[in-house]
Amino acid sequence: MLIGVCGGICAGKSSIASYLIERHEFKRIRLARNASTPAVEKSASNAHVPSEPESANDALLFPDINSLLDFVTRRWRERWVTTDIWDNDVVDALLKRPFFLLISVDAPVSVRWERFKDRCARNGLTPPSLEDFVLRNDSHQYTPGTGMSALIQRAQLKLLNSPTSIPALHTALDLLDLTNDGRLRPSWDQYFMRLADLAAHRSNCMKRRVGCVIVRAKRVISTGYNGTPRGMTNCNEGGCPRCNSASRAGADLSTCLCLHAEENALLEAGRDRIGEGSILYCNTCPCLTCSVKITQVGISEVVYNQGYLVDTKTAEIFAESGVRLRQFVPPSEGLVDLSVGTPVENGSRAFTTLGDIREILDDANFVRPV
Repeated sequence: MLIGVCGGICAGKSSIASYLIERHEFKRIRLARNASTPAVEKSASNAHVPSEPESANDALLFPDINSLLDFVTRRWRERWVTTDIWDNDVVDALLKRPFFLLISVDAPVSVRWERFKDRCARNGLTPPSLEDFVLRNDSHQYTPGTGMSALIQRAQLKLLNSPTSIPALHTALDLLDLTNDGRLRPSWDQYFMRLADLAAHRSNCMKRRVGCVIVRAKRVISTGYNGTPRGMTNCNEGGCPRCNSASRAGADLSTCLCLHAEENALLEAGRDRIGEGSILYCNTCPCLTCSVKITQVGISEVVYNQGYLVDTKTAEIFAESGVRLRQFVPPSEGLVDLSVGTPVENGSRAFTTLGDIREILDDANFVRPV
């Protein structure tokens, strides 16, 4: 496994790399920079501000991306991490490998400036003003063709590094499970749930997008999504009066003309094709009506992602009829705020926003050396 961490100056790349090294036995590897040092990494006098010193035993330095890839490809079962993601050519080469995961990290520019000022102080250099730092940062991030923002957008996982202490950061990363193998190659559950999510995008129901996939022996038998029956006006074109009104969830269901995703998938497959051992994947837990039909056709297991209003009743029907029901939640993808949902001292979870940045900067536990 090779994890690459990209992001702006002092966003937290080294902190995440250190976490992987300390907690998960990754080894640091480096790629030589083939371009001049960006202005954002320089002091007020334009002197380069080095990052934390690295021991010779802590990292392997490679002159180009091909030599780095050759090295890691022969050792892909080991764990490697690099923060030297310089440009699109590097990312293009790395993303061809099935063992590579690209993670981006960001933090508020005022927080990164405070971190950079501390880095300058450790090296006896005068930091740029906040205004200069912002201008340099904009150039580093958004210059057409070379800006880091384009690389950040290509990351499979995007982290907002807003925790105010190293322990809090590590706790958030523990919950995120960065080393989950499913991030590199989807498990069967992930694979079929993604197909269900894809089917949901074909939904024309005005109330909720639901997608379903029926599988037997790891082969897709049928798919379905919710919407009005064949030959009728689509729900999103006014075909179902109930869905196009302001009816609350669970109300007036007897007037709804939309077929559910599970119903469409079951009708498409038919009982003979389903057979024993079939699994139904749905991005939403089946409703009471669908659970009865699922039981009737002989589905052996139902896997869902999101809950629904009648999960308890559905579970009771499946339990009585011998259909296994389980929830599958895939690893987080996209943008993840590391401060949201992390445990606090009393064991509960804190769901907070960033708030006044001055309070964070004045906090005694604020993480400055990144």
